[in-house]
Amino acid sequence: MKFKRYLITLVLISAMFFIAEFFNQKEIIFPEILALSTGAWIANKQPWMTNKRKIFLLFLLCSLMGICTVRYIQAPLIVQVSICFFFTGLVLTLTKTSLIPIISACILPVYFQTTTWIYPISVTTMAAIIIAVQWWFEKSRLRPQNHYIPCDFDLKKEFFKWLKMWAILATIALIPFSSHHFYFVAPPLIVTFVEFSNTKSKLRKKPLKVFFVLTGAAFIGMLLRLFLNLFLHLPLTICAILACIFLFIIFEKRQLLFPPAGAILLLPMILNVNNLYFYPIEVAFGSIIFISLGILAFKAKSSLEMQ
Repeated sequence: MKFKRYLITLVLISAMFFIAEFFNQKEIIFPEILALSTGAWIANKQPWMTNKRKIFLLFLLCSLMGICTVRYIQAPLIVQVSICFFFTGLVLTLTKTSLIPIISACILPVYFQTTTWIYPISVTTMAAIIIAVQWWFEKSRLRPQNHYIPCDFDLKKEFFKWLKMWAILATIALIPFSSHHFYFVAPPLIVTFVEFSNTKSKLRKKPLKVFFVLTGAAFIGMLLRLFLNLFLHLPLTICAILACIFLFIIFEKRQLLFPPAGAILLLPMILNVNNLYFYPIEVAFGSIIFISLGILAFKAKSSLEMQ
């Protein structure tokens, strides 16, 4: 059953890249869709507390917010990213969900300064496909059914937690943004930071595994784009299919399904050549910083403190 879920994920990714190349519209490519399909399809238990309706609405809202930020807020890049980050934190808190991939959906168009409405149309179309196929998987018993329990946030504490994350992100991003090395703070790494700031996350006990999966994904994505697409002039679709297969093997070998690794894997497919060569190194250093800060800056309360 898991093999079938991997296979259908591969079909979705290849279709997305094929359509983007056929129409020569890279804005159709949404790297986070591999992260979303990893959590919603491949994983036996969805890692985010949300329902199907909210998946669609939140991706629609946040992809629109990203485009509107680029189009209508004339400000430095770091300010635009900060606005989008804080907006997604507010949305997640108010809707009582933990669907953190929407952070990438909101911030990605800011990084690429995308202004076309094709982007939110593509994002919401693929979110709808994810929802429909997940429903089919559950009906066909190819995957356990997802049960949504709204997150029980203390609104005041959650607000201050996002404020603290925003302050840390803005501080970390100052040097990479001023030196134009943006992928130290690539959107999937920001999602990783938010995941590791969750004191209840089981991944906090596996930081090395997460680091190796993220950096492995970055190297695979970069190498396949370089050699297959830029040197051998093969279609991006072929690169994406092979990259996904390698990542799925890593998932199984490491026994770790980490959705942001999917977005890290596909991001090189839409980068300019100038940004490509140092991408894995920037991701590696960014992973170390964000994972470490997520663990150190947000510590779980001991049983004694809770009493």
